[in-house]
Amino acid sequence: MVSLRDSLHVVTDARNLDESVYEVFETMLGISCCNQPDTDSCRTEKEESVTAVVGFGGILTGACVLRCDAPGARFMAERMTGMELTAVDEVVKDGVGEICNMLAGTWKGRLPALAANCSLSVPAVITGSDYKLHVQSPEFRISRHYGFENVRFEMMIVCDGLQ
Repeated sequence: MVSLRDSLHVVTDARNLDESVYEVFETMLGISCCNQPDTDSCRTEKEESVTAVVGFGGILTGACVLRCDAPGARFMAERMTGMELTAVDEVVKDGVGEICNMLAGTWKGRLPALAANCSLSVPAVITGSDYKLHVQSPEFRISRHYGFENVRFEMMIVCDGLQ
């Protein structure tokens, strides 16, 4: 049976998430992004945000989460589609969900045991101005903030079960 417990230090290495973000944003959006300090202290609950979640199932259960403000989500979707977008509509939601899906796949692909023994769910996208994403007692969480131009976003890998 395949186990990740012996290589937990590799699975939780934030550099794998960093490299996945850099690769997906450069390849799919033509954007170079970099790590940023945590900017959540500046957010207000009245600000509309977009959160995409892709679940993991198999030897690792949990989720990949991408969270940004509405203008950032529109900008990402515009870069992906080549269209000018003025609202957080279905195109924006689908675009941000697909970016999260690509990030989840790229991250798990960096670890051979995960690539072969972990599947992804269909993306779910949440929008609004007054919600919190809660995961009960995760085994581990990797949380990183990134930015490009005037866009800031957060990426998280949350694991609630590990074989």
